[in-house]
Amino acid sequence: MNTSVISPYRQKKAKRTITVLGAAAIIGVFAALIADTLKVITEHYEHDFLHRLGENQYLIFFLPLIGFTTIHILRHFLFRNKPNKGIKEVMDSIVRNGKTLPAYKIPSHYFNGLLTVIFGGSTGIEVSTVVATASIGALSSHKIDNLNKYRTDLICAGLAAGVTALFNAPIAGFMFAFEVFTSRRKKTHIAAVTTAIMTSFLLTKYFFYKQVFDFHVTIWHKEALPYFILLGILAGFNSVLLTKSVLFFKNFFGSIKNDYVKIMAGSLIISTMIFFFPSLYGEGYAGIKNLTIISQPTDLLLLLPLLFVMFLKPIATSVTLGVGGDGGVFAPSLFIGAFLGLITAMTLNHFFHLNLIPLNFIVIGMAAVLSGSIHAPLTSIFLVCAIADNYILFIPILIACLISRFVANRIYPYTVYTYKPVA
Repeated sequence: MNTSVISPYRQKKAKRTITVLGAAAIIGVFAALIADTLKVITEHYEHDFLHRLGENQYLIFFLPLIGFTTIHILRHFLFRNKPNKGIKEVMDSIVRNGKTLPAYKIPSHYFNGLLTVIFGGSTGIEVSTVVATASIGALSSHKIDNLNKYRTDLICAGLAAGVTALFNAPIAGFMFAFEVFTSRRKKTHIAAVTTAIMTSFLLTKYFFYKQVFDFHVTIWHKEALPYFILLGILAGFNSVLLTKSVLFFKNFFGSIKNDYVKIMAGSLIISTMIFFFPSLYGEGYAGIKNLTIISQPTDLLLLLPLLFVMFLKPIATSVTLGVGGDGGVFAPSLFIGAFLGLITAMTLNHFFHLNLIPLNFIVIGMAAVLSGSIHAPLTSIFLVCAIADNYILFIPILIACLISRFVANRIYPYTVYTYKPVA
């Protein structure tokens, strides 16, 4: 008797679940294609322009101007003249009922993210990818019958799949959706996100996979634990510096009414910084790779250029975003953390002869600054472990990330995602 009553309901529920998981799998495929093609194209042209800069360094005074001007033209004539608000757009689509991510956000963030980075904007394609892939999830929930009530699940599936594809980091993709956007524990939500992640991961691994960094981490010593704690504290301060810098320059450039004055001023600032410190160009991953081959300096003055780059990166990133570039704080956080880690290790080695392993501090610093910047320690831990392609530093990274998150939150309880200006 009960079976005859329950059976139709269960059949309907099972059919709905299959539809959701099928949509999630399709989202995973498209998210991987968007993330992977954007990554490949960006790396190609960024490398090409950097090579051209090596032949003619004065070219840098034209590239950012070309990039920001092109973005402005596309935004004005093609993308409804609406600014891209990055992660906040995705958060609003989840929190506010009825507000969704329009389809044009996919090409808008794709092309604007590409143009920002390849022409020298000092940020990365991570946020552009996240918003574009989240928009795929929103679009599927709108277009497929009976899936509108699963919009949040499919949006999270899309953004998690995008992060997975970018870093070949499925656990980090899942944690990013969980920590930053929604902590839903419903079975359907978890199943949808996991399905999209695994689809994206497999597609990326077998067709697009390329290790971002070639780190050869082999060992760490428990005697270094106090210095990992110190690195976590310093990372917390640097995270807040990045957050406040982005918020300040966005507000500053937002007060400039003439778009062309804004673009020219911002382009000149970025061009000048990159002219003297080429590591500030684009994502900065090439700069991080160069750090791994720096040997122990005999003169501490050799660290001064590294200090300048580390403290200029928040400004370069903030100006990029303030002028209208597309991107966020993912890549800048990894960049700042790498420089902070190397500077910390070398300074301690120089003054106290500790024989710390600089590479370990580079990797741990990357995770710690990211944790403090986005207030997502679990995402940062698993993302950087995936980047390092091993979990040897899991415990030091865990310690540094938790401390950085705590310190950053105590100093300033907002991220660039959660801050809301006072009306």
